[in-house]
Amino acid sequence: MLDLRIRGGTVIDGTGGPRRIADLAVRQGRMVLDATDEPARRTVDADGLVVAPGFVDIHTHYDAQLFWDPTASPSPLHGVTTAIGGNCGFTLAPAGPMHVDYVMRMMARVEGMPLAALETGLPWSWSTFGEWLDHLDGGIAINAGFLCGHSTIRRAVMGDDAVGESARPAQIDAMVAMLRDALTAGALGFSTSTAPTHNDGDGQPVPSRWANREEFLALASAVTTHPGTTLELILAGALNGFTDDEVDLMTTMSLAAARPVNWNVLSVTASRDHEHQLEASDRAATRGGRIVALTLPHSTRGRLSFLSGFVLEGLPGWRETLTLPIPERCAALADPDVRARLDAGAQSEEAGVLRALANWPAFEIAETFAPANASYEGRTVGDIASERAQVPFDALLDIVISDGLRTALRPPSRRQNTDEEWELRTEVFRDKRTVLGGSDAGAHLDMMCGAVYTAGLLAGIRERGGLSVEEAVHQLSDVPARLYGIRHRGRIAPGWHADIVLFDPETVAPLAERTRDDLPGGASRVYAEATGIHQVYVNGVLTVEDGRFTGATSGQLLRSGRDTDTVTP
Repeated sequence: MLDLRIRGGTVIDGTGGPRRIADLAVRQGRMVLDATDEPARRTVDADGLVVAPGFVDIHTHYDAQLFWDPTASPSPLHGVTTAIGGNCGFTLAPAGPMHVDYVMRMMARVEGMPLAALETGLPWSWSTFGEWLDHLDGGIAINAGFLCGHSTIRRAVMGDDAVGESARPAQIDAMVAMLRDALTAGALGFSTSTAPTHNDGDGQPVPSRWANREEFLALASAVTTHPGTTLELILAGALNGFTDDEVDLMTTMSLAAARPVNWNVLSVTASRDHEHQLEASDRAATRGGRIVALTLPHSTRGRLSFLSGFVLEGLPGWRETLTLPIPERCAALADPDVRARLDAGAQSEEAGVLRALANWPAFEIAETFAPANASYEGRTVGDIASERAQVPFDALLDIVISDGLRTALRPPSRRQNTDEEWELRTEVFRDKRTVLGGSDAGAHLDMMCGAVYTAGLLAGIRERGGLSVEEAVHQLSDVPARLYGIRHRGRIAPGWHADIVLFDPETVAPLAERTRDDLPGGASRVYAEATGIHQVYVNGVLTVEDGRFTGATSGQLLRSGRDTDTVTP
């Protein structure tokens, strides 16, 4: 007997092929196509709905959240059934108990995970990567796999010297051995970062930013001996354009690992800067390597805040103020001399691409927390400053201080929603040098809810065209699954795992972002639900129905080699 029959839906199988009206059945967690003669324990009428493979998000930071929230909310509400964590070099293991304080503060600073949630929501009872994976095995509602992060490995081997010091040959060997242990335990690969926005809890560059070329290549080489593994990174040039040295480093790492390298994150605008970035893939290919750019499928204006300071601390002279304890920070931000210094740093040539943030009148107040500020939501700082007869920067900081630094701010938009830019972006989505993703779900919880990108893309193509639904589903499911070699997921196919999403193509869309105070320790996060996602099945078990979690925990912890195939350049 079948466990489930989904009857009469529009099946889009994830390969990019044409849709068809068909029944889809499930038996023991696997798909059975056109099983019309067998009885089923449950039958679902999918008339008018698309029946698609569950979406695969290869760039999340659910490493911590899954301990207190096995659903990985809200990603499954947006159709995601498989998520990959451990990106950008930041993981909770293999650092042992002596490094817990550093790792927590690093994650809080660089990935916007509230420190109170990390302190109260995690047992911190592991020393190795394998022990950490074992904590998650068997109790999650989503399929999840994890890379092993460079900064955490470096801290575990070098201790305090991980920041500020080059590694000695013996220390590099110890890092390689630790990474190999993690890969043997099931880590899906290696991740790292040299991004200038990545600073630790002390405001210093994270450990991976102190590595030299020898260290990067030694760790990349360790990956090649373990099946079903890959590489992920973010470099300084991801923001400002890759240098020849960065392209060479990515290419050489790909060759050393005999694996693709994917980098975060490619922005696409009418300036066409992305064309230069994608040339890195072409240059790697001539040498036998493979570089893949991760690109967001929807326009996003992430929230900034003076509470986390993320991104803002990259402005010249800002870090010293934004790393102060909250009372001292509020006092400093109220000081006219400090305000003048911060404004001057933001307006300076030294600010580079971040100088665009200094357009204070164009900032939008996304969400406030003090009752007196409620009327400012949805308005620009320039409008508010005129009403209050203030200089815009002063008006902005006065609101921020009265909100206890929690004010959610949307920075000036570069207006990435023109028809020309949408057309460019849909061309990039189809490009073999790119993969869709970059949600950062589980991180930057005061800034954004990146989990909306899947529903956001489906809503975008309904409203603006550019891609067919078949193409969109292909890019959201099969393409990322094949890049990571995730076995038997990402397609509707006989015998494949029954990760399935039923959605209404006429209504699917993300809902508005709002702050929720639902994290351990009373911490907050930005959260968004979806409409038009009717059902989500993970390994054949209903996990989401009409926007609500069922409580099922049928997800599988993905381990390299067992659940992934090797993908070579």
